[in-house]
Amino acid sequence: MFLPTTQKEVKKLGWDGLDIILVTGDGYIDSPFVGVAVIGKILVDAGYRVGIIAQPDTATGDDIRRLGEPRLFWGVTGGCIDSMVANYTATGRKRKKDDYTPGNVNNRRPDRAAIVYSNLIRRSFKKTRPIVLGGIEASLRRIAHYDFWSDRIRRSILFDAKADYLLYGMADCSVVELAACLAAGGDPRGIRGICYGSATLPEGCMELPSFEQAAHDKDAFTKMFSLFYRNTDPMTARPLAQKQDTRFLIQTPPASALSGEELDAVHGLDYERDLHPYYRGKGDVTALDTIRFSIATHRGCYGECNFCAITVHQGRTVTWRSISSIVKEAQTFTGHPRFKGIIQDVGGPTANMYGIECSRKEQRGSCPGKRCLFPKICSKLPVNHERQMSMLKALRAVKGVKQVVIASGIRHDLIMADRKHGTEYIKQVIRHHVSGQMKIAPEHSEPHVLDKMGKSGRDVLLSFRDLFFDLAKRGEKDLFLTYYLIAAHPGCTDNDMARLRSFALRDLHLLPEQVQIFTPTPSTWSTAMYWTERDPFTGKPCFVEKTRRGRERQKDALADRRKRKLT
Repeated sequence: MFLPTTQKEVKKLGWDGLDIILVTGDGYIDSPFVGVAVIGKILVDAGYRVGIIAQPDTATGDDIRRLGEPRLFWGVTGGCIDSMVANYTATGRKRKKDDYTPGNVNNRRPDRAAIVYSNLIRRSFKKTRPIVLGGIEASLRRIAHYDFWSDRIRRSILFDAKADYLLYGMADCSVVELAACLAAGGDPRGIRGICYGSATLPEGCMELPSFEQAAHDKDAFTKMFSLFYRNTDPMTARPLAQKQDTRFLIQTPPASALSGEELDAVHGLDYERDLHPYYRGKGDVTALDTIRFSIATHRGCYGECNFCAITVHQGRTVTWRSISSIVKEAQTFTGHPRFKGIIQDVGGPTANMYGIECSRKEQRGSCPGKRCLFPKICSKLPVNHERQMSMLKALRAVKGVKQVVIASGIRHDLIMADRKHGTEYIKQVIRHHVSGQMKIAPEHSEPHVLDKMGKSGRDVLLSFRDLFFDLAKRGEKDLFLTYYLIAAHPGCTDNDMARLRSFALRDLHLLPEQVQIFTPTPSTWSTAMYWTERDPFTGKPCFVEKTRRGRERQKDALADRRKRKLT
C-alpha cells in the first residue's frame, strides 16, 4: 500500500490520526530505492501509523498542515539527493530538470530543503512534536562541513534547521528505536546513529575541533574530518562531540549494519513501485524509468573512493540479501502490467561486491588506517564472484524474465583480482547482462591524480580492457566499454587532462562521453582537499582548480560528443 498523503486516505485506513509524518523533497515514489518510502514502510511494519507529505509548498502552510500534527515526531528529509546537488551543477548553474519531481521540472525542491521544511513546520505548528532529520542531506551535513555552494564552513544541519534530532546513515533500526522511545516517554539520546544538541559535554565523548576552529583554521578542519571519518565503523567508533557556538553537537556511534536476514525483510515489505496517485496529475517522474524494475542486492561499499560519501552514509561493510529474497522480488515483477521482461539493474553501490566481504569486520570492525582496495587489494579480502554468479543464474531462470541487466558500476579491479572466477564472471556478464555497453569507472589515468582519488592505476584498467574485448570477440558480441571520468578533481591540472585525453585516444581508442566535473559534496576526503588545498594524508600542498572557467576547461579537454570509436 501507499502511505497516506491526505486525511481522506488516513480515514480510509481506519486511523484516527498519525504517529509520524514524513516530509520529503522528492515526489512520493513508493519504492525500495527511495529512502523515505523504506523508512515509512519499516515504521508501519513496526505498528506505527505513518503519513507522508512530498514537496510541500513553502509559500503557505497549506500542504504541511494537510495531515494535521503527528503524535510522536516529524521526519524530514531533503530527498534521495542532497538538495544543493539536485538543484545546481558542478559549475553553479541551476538545473532545469529533477528526476524525482513529477513533470521532471526542477521547481519543487527548495535549496537546503531539510532546513526549509523544518522552518515551515515550526511556522505552522507552534511548539510542535520533535523534528527529526534524516536522509543523505542530513547524514553528510551532520557535523561542521564545507559547503561548496556558499564556499564556507557551515554548522551542523541539525542546528541550522533547529531540529531536535538527526538520524544518520540508513536508520532502519534507529528510527524504530526512536519511535518506541518517544512513545514510552523515554530519552532517545542513547540510541545508536543519532545526533542531538547538548548544553554540556557528556562523559566519554571524543571532542572534535570546534566549529569555530574548523571554520577559521584549515589544519583544524582536516583534523576534525579525520577524527570524524575514523569513527564511522559501528564496531570501533566512539561517541563524538563538537562545540558549535554555545552548544555541543553529540553523535552516538553508528548503528550496526543490518544482517542479511534483516535486509531481506526490508526488501520484502510491500512497495507499490509507483508515484502516489495524489501527485500523478503533475506528471511522471523520470526516476521510475530506472528503478521501477531494478533490484538492490546489497548495501555498503568498501571501495572508499575519496570523492564518495558512501562510507559516511551506508558504511564500508557490505551486507547482501539472500538469493531467495532477490528471486522472490523478481517474481513480483512478472505480475506487474508494465513489466516487459527486463530487469533494468541488479546491483548496489558497486554491483560486483555482492557476496564478497572480509570476515574480520564482523569480529573487529574495519581496519584502522588501511583500506580494502587501495593502494592495492588486501590479501585478506576473499575476492570470489561465485556467489554473485549463482544469484544472476537464479534470476535468469525466473519465468517471465527475458533479460537481467547490470547497469550499476562494476569494479574492474575486483574482477582482475579474482583468479578463480573473475574470467568466468565477466564471461557471464558479457553473455547475459550487458546491453551493448558495460560501465566501469577508472576516473583518470594519471598516477598522482588517481592517488588523490583513492583509485587503482591504469595497468589494471588496460588488463581488464584486453580481457573484456577478447571475451566479447570470442562470444561474437559487439560490445564496448563506457568509462566514467572526473575532471577538476583536487590535484588535477590542465596538463593532466591533456595527458588523460592522449591516454584515451591512444589506449582506449575513444574519447569518453561520461565526464563529470568534480563536485565537492560534504563529508568526503576529496572535499577536504578542495577546501584546504592540501593532501590530508601527507599534509603537502595540493593544486585545486576552483574557477568555473578552469573547471569547465578541464572537462572540455575530453568534450567530444560524437558517439564513435576512433581508429
